Amino acid sequence: MSEPPVPASAAPPVHLRRVLGVPSLVVFGLAYMVPLTVFTTYGIVTDLTAGHLPLAYVVTTAAMLFTAYSYGRMVRARPSAGSAYAYTRTAFGARTGFLVGWALLLDYVFLPMINYLVIGIYLHEAVPAVPAAAWVLLAIAVVTVLNVLGIDTVSRLNVVLLAVQGVFLVVFVLAAVRALGRTGTPSLTAPFWSEGTHLPAVLAGSAILCLSFLGFDAVSTLAEEARDPRRTIPRAIVLSALIGGVLFIVIAWISHLVLPGHTFADVDSASLDVMAAAGGKFLQVFFTAAYVAGCFASAMASQASVSRILYAMGRDRVLPRRFFGVLHARWHTPVVAVVVVGVLSCSALLIGLDLAAAMVSFGALVAFSFVNLSVIKHYVVDQHRRSARDVVLFAVLPGVGVVLTLWLWTSLSRTTFVVGLTWLAVGLVYLLGLTRMFRRPVPELALDEADTSPAPATTPAGTTR
Repeated sequence: MSEPPVPASAAPPVHLRRVLGVPSLVVFGLAYMVPLTVFTTYGIVTDLTAGHLPLAYVVTTAAMLFTAYSYGRMVRARPSAGSAYAYTRTAFGARTGFLVGWALLLDYVFLPMINYLVIGIYLHEAVPAVPAAAWVLLAIAVVTVLNVLGIDTVSRLNVVLLAVQGVFLVVFVLAAVRALGRTGTPSLTAPFWSEGTHLPAVLAGSAILCLSFLGFDAVSTLAEEARDPRRTIPRAIVLSALIGGVLFIVIAWISHLVLPGHTFADVDSASLDVMAAAGGKFLQVFFTAAYVAGCFASAMASQASVSRILYAMGRDRVLPRRFFGVLHARWHTPVVAVVVVGVLSCSALLIGLDLAAAMVSFGALVAFSFVNLSVIKHYVVDQHRRSARDVVLFAVLPGVGVVLTLWLWTSLSRTTFVVGLTWLAVGLVYLLGLTRMFRRPVPELALDEADTSPAPATTPAGTTR
């Protein structure tokens, strides 16, 4: 005699599975960042800095390491999915947290679009018979399905795609050394400092390079899927930023040695000139293949991250809870949020790289600034930790991060501010409607560790528990 069916209301809750350790988290962050992303803005920033791209990367890396430190401090206080959204709500309350989360969506929603755009552009160049739009749609479909199947699937595939980039970088370095052996080695220090160094131009280039570091913060969105998140997430965040920064500096330095100068026929494709100088046509083809693989890995990681931010916002009723704040019973993933991100990514067919990059820059730097501020507010103001050691750890270090990120933010273009402030205005209007002109509070995130697991969950029958 068969057992009677278990009522949906009695079904056990579905939880995110804690399966990720430090190595997997670092791989996730590096895959999100795409080590080869140094070549995306290579020509633009090399031209702007008059051949001092490595120096610009040193400045940006320093700024990002302070911010990575602050992310690590906040994840100890708030080990939950949501990233800067959750941390700002912890420190400054629901309203400010909502607006920072809204700004952060510019980062996470539009970064996949940049990857899809690049995939379409490069694959269309390789196979002109297939339109770029077809490649874009195919990539969106594949990435969405992989994210629905689970974060462990994404993590395993990211290892493979990150390995492809690693192999390319080894080949590139060997080809560059061989080329330098034929042509002679120019000044080893000129890419960092020379008589032509113009510091304001280097600082302006550093602001653009902030885009290269998007990813180390995405590690924090996996706090509910990491083992011992208070220990593993801070380490993975700092390691992702540090390893990524060192890779960017070294790649930019070697590229400048292989191809000195800063004048290109087309700054957008200047990286292909570097490949031709280092290894000819073979290296150009290999670069295209590796770069597309890297963009695919970044698209998978970024889509996974934004879906979890939407899940966190839905779980707290900031977005409709029955749609965004639920997990699939079988795959343990926020399926609705993943699919929504896939649909939004289709707008990559309608916008250009410049607009998408502007949105990403604005959202990321707003989020970085508030994470640094959140450390000061949470530890120094709220917890009254004001010993000499605490002042250094919780005020001075994040304070430096605030100054550096705000300086980068104010270095962005006018277009970035127009688009970014418009987006924030839309978010404020939505918040006013959500709270009935602030007569109702924005639902708060649960701050206790025991409450970080999601309350709502889908049952096998598809109902909401």
